[in-house]
Amino acid sequence: MHLFNFGINHRTAPVTIREQTSFAPQQLESALEDLTHSGGADEAAILSTCNRTEVYCSHEQEDSDIIVDWFCDFHKLKTDHLTPYIYRNPDKEAVRHAFRVASGLDSMVLGEPQILGQMKDAFATAHKTGVTGKMLNQLFQHSFSVAKQVRTDTLIGASAVSVAYAAVKLARQIFADLSRQTVLLIGAGETIDLTAQHLKQQEVGHIIVANRTVERAQKLASLVDGEAISLAELSTRLHEADIIISSTASQLPILGKGAVEKALKERRHRPVFMVDLAVPRDIEAEVGELNDIYLYTVDDLKDVVDEGIQARREAAKEAEQIIELQVDSFMNWLMSLDAVPMIRALRENADRLREQELNKARAMLANGADPEAVIEVLARTLTNKHTHTPTAALKQAGHDADKAVLEAARRLFDLQD
Repeated sequence: MHLFNFGINHRTAPVTIREQTSFAPQQLESALEDLTHSGGADEAAILSTCNRTEVYCSHEQEDSDIIVDWFCDFHKLKTDHLTPYIYRNPDKEAVRHAFRVASGLDSMVLGEPQILGQMKDAFATAHKTGVTGKMLNQLFQHSFSVAKQVRTDTLIGASAVSVAYAAVKLARQIFADLSRQTVLLIGAGETIDLTAQHLKQQEVGHIIVANRTVERAQKLASLVDGEAISLAELSTRLHEADIIISSTASQLPILGKGAVEKALKERRHRPVFMVDLAVPRDIEAEVGELNDIYLYTVDDLKDVVDEGIQARREAAKEAEQIIELQVDSFMNWLMSLDAVPMIRALRENADRLREQELNKARAMLANGADPEAVIEVLARTLTNKHTHTPTAALKQAGHDADKAVLEAARRLFDLQD
């Protein structure tokens, strides 16, 4: 039985290709069933995100082309069209890849934790569908354990690697307890979306999302249990915010010095932490001159992000060492599976001989034979029968000067020189 992983990701394929090969959530169960029934896989799991689509499976044949062909057929794409974008990882390489993906080492943002949750969802779907077995169950559980160890034993997730995360990290340093703070987010694009997610994870007290299009603000606010307002309402709500983070596509500033001065008076000059992530800037530079205002721009956060990226790269080196040790551990377990049928056959043979000789001993006792003599015969017969085949093999090995067999026998039977 072989492990196999293949797929495409942000490193190997542009978004136009990734779009064509993704699996919608409602497709997964039927795809998994089809893959295991007619696609050549014995066990299967599919991981499909915006940055990658991967298939993990176990199969009998060394040739994995049939599984890749199934993938192309499912998406109605020609194999030669996808081949330049597909990576393949057999056996040990598949294990290493799974561990690296779960640990965030293969992600677009090094060390990001979201992929681990996505892998857990992929495994849960496959397990629920009934298409995982001993090999994939162990692979995914081991992957989750490795990811946890990497997070615990390294600083892979400790440093800011995006301006959104850097802004939230800085806010956490300034305010001891974010659960008591109100955050005003201006904009509803990708950067603000990511910022909102980080804030929710930090259990911030209240989030207000202001956007030119209120519907978009409402959509984001609903995801973080926040409140949506229009940009026109900013002047009446600005004083409520302890933290203001802005990122819009506006060509002109949205917050001027006058509006912020008015809000400070209403706040009785309680300090405000402001982060302007927009280019061009959303907040007039003069706002930073006001007392009780702590204004940071995207350039101010760049150094934090650069330091964070370098710190994660260093942590990634430690993570790779952990992964290599765990790959060896998994492969040792995998190779041990080859011995299971042999161990089972050995025990079944021993049980069969035992029953045969026990039945003979019982018959002798029923016929009035001396119990002591019966025990002697039983012990001698079992000994002879258990050692007959190994003895014959050792004699032949000695005749053939087969040192490998002789050394294996020494280890198997714990024999001394």
